[in-house]
Amino acid sequence: MAVSVGDNIPDIEVRVLNDEGAPTPVQTGDVLGTGKVVLFAVPGAFTPGCSKVHMPGFVQNEAELAAKGVDKVACISVNDAWVMGAWAAEQGAKDIMMLADGNGEFTEAMGLVMDGSGFGLGTRSRRYAAIIEDGVVTSLDVEEGGGVDVSSCEMVISKL
Repeated sequence: MAVSVGDNIPDIEVRVLNDEGAPTPVQTGDVLGTGKVVLFAVPGAFTPGCSKVHMPGFVQNEAELAAKGVDKVACISVNDAWVMGAWAAEQGAKDIMMLADGNGEFTEAMGLVMDGSGFGLGTRSRRYAAIIEDGVVTSLDVEEGGGVDVSSCEMVISKL
């Protein structure tokens, strides 16, 4: 069952790349559970829609998100921490927390698993954007098709 508006964000161990370039475990309850957080999920780092549309929208609008009271922007994907770090560097996403859900456990806990095996991707996350306030999901928009519409940064801004 998918997480819904009003639910607490799942508290699952994921990884971030630390300053020394090593994957470090963090709990989603800790990094997403305080303040106003925008979390967006992508099926895969470096994939076309994610790299050309989804991530750039959040990078380009960081100041507007902050002006709307967002304390933290985080991106999660079923990738490893090194891939997420390399993708952040390539995208100029220095202020976006990159969460590596390498085993897909957070994605499964969210109830937003996508079967990408037909494309050679295996199990991945569906594309979505969530607004989380003090650990509670206050908005959750999941893409039904292959585009970046309801989960775009512009749509998130319109809900803040």
